[in-house]
Order: sequence, then C-alpha cells, then structure tokens
Amino acid sequence: MIQRHSPFHRPHHLCSAALAALAASVLAACAGSPPIAQAPASFADPKAEREAVVVAAHPEATRAGIAVIERGGSAIDAAIAVQAMLGLVEPQSSGIGGGAFLLHYDAQSGAVTAYNGREKAPAGAQADMLLGEDGSPLPRSEAMLGGRASGVPGVLAMLEMAHADHGRLPWADAFRETIALAREGYPLTGRTERYVHGDYPQSAAPDVRATFSDASGRLLREGDRFANPAYAETLALIAGGGAGAFYRSERTAGAIVGRTGEGPLAGTMTRADLESYRAEKVEPVCRPYRLYRVCVPPPPSSGVAVLQILGLLEGTDIAARGPGDPQAWFLFAEASRLAYADRDRYVGDPAFVRVPVDAMLDREYLAARRALIGQSAMPAPEAGALTQQARGRDSTREPTGTSHFVIADTDGNIVSMTTTVESYFGSGRAVAGFFLNNQLTDFSFAPVDEEGRPAANAVAGGKRPRSSMSPTIVLDQDGRVVAALGSPGGNAIIAYVAKTIVGMVDWGLSPEKAIALPNLVARGDAFRGEADKFSPAVRAALAARGVTVRPGSGEESGLHAIFADGEGGFAGGADPRRDGTVQRLEATTPR
Repeated sequence: MIQRHSPFHRPHHLCSAALAALAASVLAACAGSPPIAQAPASFADPKAEREAVVVAAHPEATRAGIAVIERGGSAIDAAIAVQAMLGLVEPQSSGIGGGAFLLHYDAQSGAVTAYNGREKAPAGAQADMLLGEDGSPLPRSEAMLGGRASGVPGVLAMLEMAHADHGRLPWADAFRETIALAREGYPLTGRTERYVHGDYPQSAAPDVRATFSDASGRLLREGDRFANPAYAETLALIAGGGAGAFYRSERTAGAIVGRTGEGPLAGTMTRADLESYRAEKVEPVCRPYRLYRVCVPPPPSSGVAVLQILGLLEGTDIAARGPGDPQAWFLFAEASRLAYADRDRYVGDPAFVRVPVDAMLDREYLAARRALIGQSAMPAPEAGALTQQARGRDSTREPTGTSHFVIADTDGNIVSMTTTVESYFGSGRAVAGFFLNNQLTDFSFAPVDEEGRPAANAVAGGKRPRSSMSPTIVLDQDGRVVAALGSPGGNAIIAYVAKTIVGMVDWGLSPEKAIALPNLVARGDAFRGEADKFSPAVRAALAARGVTVRPGSGEESGLHAIFADGEGGFAGGADPRRDGTVQRLEATTPR
C-alpha cells in the first residue's frame, strides 16, 4: 500500500526520555540544542521488516521506486528505477547521459559504501579546451553547448556496480515502469515547461526544441502529453544487455561519439573512451559532528566541504542560538566562506592531484581557521596552506542543476544519490531519447591562474571534474542511520546540505522545518540566497556585520531526505521549493 505524507513526520529527538541511559555529560551537551532522531534499540535488527520510503523529484519517480521494492527489490534496485524514470520525467536535471555519486548503507553489516559514477574527460581532452582562440576562457553559454562539453557518462556503470553488490531483482526489472510510461506518455510538468520555454542557452538548442515539440512543431506546455518512444527503446536495450549495451552499442555509444564530434566546439570522445569507462567503489569520508558521524563521498565530490563547515561550526556557540538569531547565520556564512575557499583551491580528481582531505578536516587546522571569524565579515578568505605544491586559484563556473533522491527499503538499507547532466538539459544535445551532459564545463576553464600555478581542477584526458554533489548519510553512536540527505544546486549544494544538518542537529528542528530554512550561500565576496525569507531584523543585523544577503542563488535547492522517525522506521522529507514527493510502502509484518 502506498501512502503519501506531507508534511512529513517530526522525528523523535535525542534530547528526550530515550536518552535517559546516556551519561550526564552527554545530556548536558545536548540540553541546549536537541539533535536529530535516534532510533530505538530494535532499529538495527536486520530481521525486522520496515516501511520502505522513496523521496524523489517527481511522483512518477517515487512510484517507480516503490513499485520495485513492492516486488521484493532492494534500495539499489529501486535507485535504478528512480534514475531511469527521472531521465524521462525530469530530463532537464539528470539522466543516463550523465553521472552521479551514491552512498549505500547496508543494514545487515552497518557498512557505508560510496560509489563514484562521475563522468570522465575523453583521453583526447586538452588542458586548454575551454579557452578561446585568444587564450581567454570561453563564455559559459558557448562552452556548455559544445561537443567538447560532454564527458563519458558514468551513472549506468555505477548503478550496475552497486547492483552487483546489493541488488536482489534482475537488472531488467528496474526499467519496467519507465519503458511503459515513455511509450504511453505523461503530462509535462510546469517545471520542465519552464526550462523548455525559458531564457537558457539550451532552450534554443535544436535537440531540445525537437524533443519537446508536437507533430505540428509547437513547443509543449504544462499538461501536454509527452511521450519518448526513443528513450523506451534505449532502456529496453539496456535492460536486456546491461550497462555494457549502453557503452558498446551503435545505438548509444556510436550516437554519442557522433553527436559530440559535431561542431561547434567538436569533442574528442571515441568508442574506446566509452568502452573503457569504469565506475569506482570507494571508502566514504566520515567525521564526527556533535553526537553523530557524518559520511560523504570522497573527492572529486565536495562532501569534504560539508564536513569542513560542520567542523568549523562545532567549535562555535551556534547550537545555543537558533534560526532567528542573526549571529547564528553570520557564523554559518563565515564558516561556509572558509570551507569554499579550501574546496575551490584543493578539491579535484584524486587520481590526478593530491587532495589533502585529512589536513582539511584536522581539528587543529579547523581551530586555526575558525579563529579567523571575527565580529564582522572578513575579506574574501584565501585557502589555507595545506600542501607544499602551490595550487592555482580556481576558475570553475558551476551552474545550478541536478537531482537528488533517497531510498530506504524494507530491510533498512539506504541509498542517498545525487545525479546530474550538469546544466539544464546538459549540453542541449540528445541521442536515442536522452540528453548528453555538459559535465566537462565543471573543470576550471583556465588550467593555470594568473601566477602560472596549476589548478587542481584543470582539464586532463581521463580525469573526472570536481563535483559539488554531496550525498550524505548521518549515523548515530551505534552506527545506525538517523538521516540521509542531499540536494541539487551547483556549488550551492554544499551550503544546502550543511544548513539542513545544522537545523536538525543544532537547532532541534523537525525535518520539514530544517529543509525549509532560508538558504544562504556565502562564497568569496558574495552572500546569495533567499533574502526575503529572513526577517527584516535578521537581514539588518547581518548587514551590520557585513553580510548583505542578495537574491541570485539559493532559490533552487531540491533537498530530499529521510529521517529516523523514532518508531523503528523512516519519515521522508521533500523540499517545498521543487516538485519532490515522498511515498511509503507499509511493512507487511509489524516491527
């Protein structure tokens, strides 16, 4: 039975009778700032069947995930179904032509595993490929539409790797709902209409207009039926032949090479680049925050920056404050700026550059960085001195886009996955019913800075570009999941995720209230966000501290999350700023 919950449940907070057995010192630390949910002792029992929960950016995607779990599928099986469906119903944000990061929690072992499905640059990619003939960076609107903007897609290889580890149903089973809906069609959403008709570079791209035009050539509007039989055929091929069919067939691999090889700005991708692509299974980066342990994927994900913000804030009095206190937001802004400075300077593909993750999260280093926070906003902070090798200033220009979903299956296994084609509709180029990513514009446009120092995120053949995607899992002291979350939003993802954790852990907010907190993205000299969601008094007090919040970033978070509900299961939360939905499948046996 499917149930829809909105608003979603308030969790059972740690600062409650459930903590009566904890030491007095822990209770004292908790008293001023009730943290997020802890499940009861029976929660970790692998034999207990629980309600399944799927939270994704479109109701058809959540329905597809629940349907797979209802057939006996795992969280990973459901993730494949959700991703396949998002490629149909939210193609402006993600799809099989893009890449992703995934965190998986195994309820039986308690292990958290990270999967890296980030795209790779073709072997022939050159360091100067995002520069114009005059040697200056190309305009982003031009670069993102070029053939060279697309990296080798990684999401299907990643999902197939995770399926081999944690899948229960046959691979093909996960594609059933999407293949049927792609043939039948569905009412186009207002959100997709906005990007089809919007003033974006891709909106005028021939492939976008052709995909969303009816037989008379009229661009579709909200509510018009949109079918994608070409995508259905492609998914049928992948369902029958696995991810290998995507990376080797003429229908997909051949078409990708042909389309990216066309001008303007023709790319260098070859069939060999596609056939040699490999996803990676890697150890997550986990660090304590208050009474919890927060886990994120390692670089080239930017989860380390989320951990830096939390580590910087842990030594402040932000927990004694609240969302109505301007000093709390000031501390959040300054911690964010310090973390972004380090992220921008040091995070890249660890196969090509040494990323000083441990140094970035060292407690003494964080204490020294925290000491830079004064009574008013500091000048745009420089990155800390963390490596002997000089690193150049970054010139990466990330747009907002992407999608995030979270899944809990009936065994308590969890998936937190962020997925993207980069900009809206990726490069605006389509083959076989899906859009190609423009992920290589996530590299630094200039390979060196004005002083000749190489950028950590410079282009190189076979390299993965840095990503802001930061799917997150929060564990309690016994290693049980109490939250899994993430968001789209380009470089603002880092601030969105950190804000939500602060809201739950430090301010004791319910999930829906933590997600709905105003977004504030502080990076360099800019303080962007939902200015109108702050009270006039808070805005004025922030401005007096040198933090003038202006609109322009922060309106497009799409935070999706699940939270332990205190009754042995999970509640889901979807960002009210987007079209996300929460769906549940009731357990057939009592917990």
